[in-house]
Order: sequence, then structure tokens, then C-alpha cells
Amino acid sequence: MFLASGGSGQGEIELQTTKAAPGVEIVPLKGNATFESRPCHNRDSSQREEGMRRLARVFAERPERILQELVDVAMELCGADSAGVSVEERSEQPAFRWAATSGKYVPFQNARLPYDFASCSICLERGEPQHFRVGEAFFDLLGVPAELVTDGMLIPWQVEDMRGTIWVVAHGESEAFDKQDYETVQGLADFAAIAVRHQRQQEKFVHQANAAAAAAMANELAHQINNPLQSLTNILFLAAIGNNGPDGKIVAESAAPDLQRLSDLVKRLLALPTVLNAEVGGDQGSGEN
Repeated sequence: MFLASGGSGQGEIELQTTKAAPGVEIVPLKGNATFESRPCHNRDSSQREEGMRRLARVFAERPERILQELVDVAMELCGADSAGVSVEERSEQPAFRWAATSGKYVPFQNARLPYDFASCSICLERGEPQHFRVGEAFFDLLGVPAELVTDGMLIPWQVEDMRGTIWVVAHGESEAFDKQDYETVQGLADFAAIAVRHQRQQEKFVHQANAAAAAAMANELAHQINNPLQSLTNILFLAAIGNNGPDGKIVAESAAPDLQRLSDLVKRLLALPTVLNAEVGGDQGSGEN
């Protein structure tokens, strides 16, 4: 979904239509009488229950797939043509990454959109759900071929210092979603926040385990280095007090195996992921996470 925003200062929440960019319209869902007056679709309640069971099962058995399962369920429950989860990435060039996609927008999996070109930015700045449409003019502006958004809902979520949105869109119908669909996606947004928090905790655990393993390996190698180093010190001491001349070759041959062992151990030490030390130091120094 290649969307754009006009910046934080454009438009007021009470406006019925906000032009974010050529071809893009975005307006708050809360208090939107036009949206709320739409007739409700006849959704299968048993499908909703099955979707929730699927999410619970994947969360328990394959947590690494939970965001993908989340957008699959969102698309199915709302009868959407595409759905996705966008994650805010803060850097010198802030952007939104599509962490999971389903439906016709699958080819854009992991796409990164500049912050000022994403309707997600307006959604997060306002801190509430949005209704939006994206026309051909905007995709022409970006030079990106993509299905138009004829009806879409954008719901914010946040966990700790991470933020993002979950969205469902239609590519043909102008009134594809209703207030019950909004409630469904709102619930899934809460689930998205839980899922992202769980994934983040798992990544921290893996990182800490890797750091501990690297430290243990470094300690073991340091002890292993001590033996050939001590042996080399003794050999060189003997050479220094008189075992030169004809015996120089014998000294060199005696030192060679220990030199090779020492060289191999140093190479193993250098191969350790030293970046872990910097990361651990950064985690300890931040005090926020």
C-alpha cells in the first residue's frame, strides 16, 4: 500500500475528508456518520470463532508466524482483498515496513515506505482508526503499479516504544466494510501489539543467550591460549640463555606446534561476534527497554 500523507499539520480530525496527497483521502473512523450508517454485512460468526482459534494455536505453536496468520485472518473475517501489518522504523530516514501482508498486496511484503508517504503516519499522529481510499493519481505519482484502494480501514497499535498499524483494504467495492468489521480489526490490532511484544521478548532472549555463549567461548579460548603461550615462553627463554647456533633449528621446531595452536586459537577469538558486546553495552546503557 503505497500511501502518502500531507504531514502532521494538514487537516483537522473533525473534517469529513482530508486530502493527504493527490489521489489519497483519509478521515477518522470514530464519529464518522457515513461509515457507521453502512448496512452490516452478513459475516459468518463461526468463521470468526475459528479465526480466533487459529490465532491462539499459531501463537502457542509457531509464534514466528503470528503476524502473517493475523493478516490472513483479518482478510478472511472482513472479506477484504488485502490486509497487512505495518511497523514504524525509526532511523535517519524514518519509514514503515510491511511486516506481514495477505491478499493482492502480498508482493509488497517487507516493503519500506518513507514516513511522509505513508497514511500510517497520519493514523499514528492522530492516535485513532482511520478510513482511507487511494486512487490512481497517487500510484502514478510514485510510479508504482498497484491495485487501487477503494475502501480501507487503518487501525493503530503500540507496544512499549514500537508502533504500527493493521489495515484491511478492498480493491473494488466502495463500501466493503462496516462497523462490525471495524470492531473485528480493532480487536486484531490489540492482538498485533501482543504478538509484536512477544516476538520482541523472544529476540531479546535469543540475543542474551548468544551473548552468554560468546562470552563462555571467549573465556574457554583464553584458557586454551595460556598453555601454548606458557610453553612458548619457556622455549624462548631457553633459547635466550644459550640454545642458539646449532640448536636454533631445534628451538624453532619445538616452538612451531605451539605457535600454530596459538594462531588457530587467536583466529577463533577474532571470529567471535564482537558486535554482541556493543549491543549488550547499548542495552545496558539505554535503561528504557
